[in-house]
Amino acid sequence: MEIHLSPQICEKVADFKIAVIHYQNIEVGPSPQMLKGRLQLFQESLFFELEDKKVADVDGIAEWRTVFKQTGKDPNRYRHSAEALYRRVQKHQYLSTVNSAIDVNNFFSLQYQIPLGIYDMKALSGDITMRLGTEDEEYIGLNGRANNIHNLIVTADDQGPFGSPFVDSERSAVSESTKDALQIVYLRPSLAIGKAEKMVQSLEKMFVQIHGGDSSYKIISC
Repeated sequence: MEIHLSPQICEKVADFKIAVIHYQNIEVGPSPQMLKGRLQLFQESLFFELEDKKVADVDGIAEWRTVFKQTGKDPNRYRHSAEALYRRVQKHQYLSTVNSAIDVNNFFSLQYQIPLGIYDMKALSGDITMRLGTEDEEYIGLNGRANNIHNLIVTADDQGPFGSPFVDSERSAVSESTKDALQIVYLRPSLAIGKAEKMVQSLEKMFVQIHGGDSSYKIISC
């Protein structure tokens, strides 16, 4: 499976970069207590940090809001997934555990202030392209709604778009039956490649410690 970055994104966001991690033979299940504890403690700490702050002013949140503006999507109407998580924490609506894969994603999204996506490989077909959504495209998202993805950064396979830093689709959702998964880390454009490598390696290591299996990653940039 090849993963391509559309030139149209690079034209609008010159330093755009993502990390793609492929996991094989993993075991997804209820989160171990270690992960649940770290996620809870981080949210409690973050809640106090955000007491006198605007979420939109947090460095990573602000940077991804700018990316949405650059691609033509209003970040006040379409909040990227990391911002949505931060706003929940600020309102003391802490994230409940879902499964081990989703909980790892949420933990790292909060920690690094960036969107992440994780997808069940058995739901995907053909090569993958990250591009901008077109005017007539939409999908049913994990929020349970039909989402208009015009001018959103989307990840698409032969069947069409299935992921976005806004909200992912139901079609590609990871569950406890998932054995092979594709994880996309929407890196901050300002992040140096060397720092990005270390961050991705940390995420990959924690994921494999919890889920077993094998993994490989690459960073794709403009």
